[in-house]
Amino acid sequence: MAKRKREIPAAKFKTHVLRLLDEVAETGEEIYVTKRGKVVAKLVPAEEFDWRSLRGSVTYHRDIIEPLDDEVEVEK
Repeated sequence: MAKRKREIPAAKFKTHVLRLLDEVAETGEEIYVTKRGKVVAKLVPAEEFDWRSLRGSVTYHRDIIEPLDDEVEVEK
C-alpha cells in the first residue's frame, strides 16, 4: 500500500513553520505545502554534508577588491 503524503495549506505552514522544520528534521517525513489545493513546495530533511569535502576546491588568484589593471573605455 502506498504511503499517504502529508499536505499542509500554505497559510498553516506559515503559522507553524518552525515546529514543522523540527518535525521534518526529527522524523524525516516530507511535507507538501499547498495553495488552493495544488502542491507548490515540498519540505524535506536536509542531507548531511561534510564541509571538509570542499577543502582544496577554491583557487585563489588575486585580491578580489584591488583595482583591475585593465583600462576601460567609456562612451559618452
